[in-house]
Amino acid sequence: MKNVARGSAFLLLVVLAAGFTYFQPKVEAVTVLASDSQENVQKFNTTDILESNIEKVSFDVEVKSEAAAPKSKGRVFKATAYCLRGRTASGRMVRRGIVAADPRVLRLGTRIHMTAGRYTGSYVVADTGGKIKGNILDIWVPSCAEARRWGRRTVRIRVTKKAKRKFKKRRSKKRR
Repeated sequence: MKNVARGSAFLLLVVLAAGFTYFQPKVEAVTVLASDSQENVQKFNTTDILESNIEKVSFDVEVKSEAAAPKSKGRVFKATAYCLRGRTASGRMVRRGIVAADPRVLRLGTRIHMTAGRYTGSYVVADTGGKIKGNILDIWVPSCAEARRWGRRTVRIRVTKKAKRKFKKRRSKKRR
């Protein structure tokens, strides 16, 4: 057993030595090429080359200020989070991108863009709630721990697409 261990150790040393000698000349060749290239570059006067290739170009740029551009002002809502499973008031299954709102403020089916840190993005108003009255949103999140961490925050929303007609609730087919 000792001979096998000694032989393996010796073989490992031979392989490492061969590997180092094999890769050593390539590194030296690259270093020599790099130093030769650097010497060739230094022979030329770089300022002469740059000055001969520069053309003078003038152009006019019209800058519009951001204040002049019309921006859609967002509305401020209080937001909470919920983690219930099942169907929403519109009949859809809950998923990311669903919010609950007062249907008198935001109709079901309205698409909104919400600015709320990590939860910034596009959402669909697809649910209502018994305690949701006025400018309050309820954002669906996958875990109840995440909903508790969210707490109650102030968010800014912008309506991107209004619901055209009153949203009809989807009814599931009864099984017989």
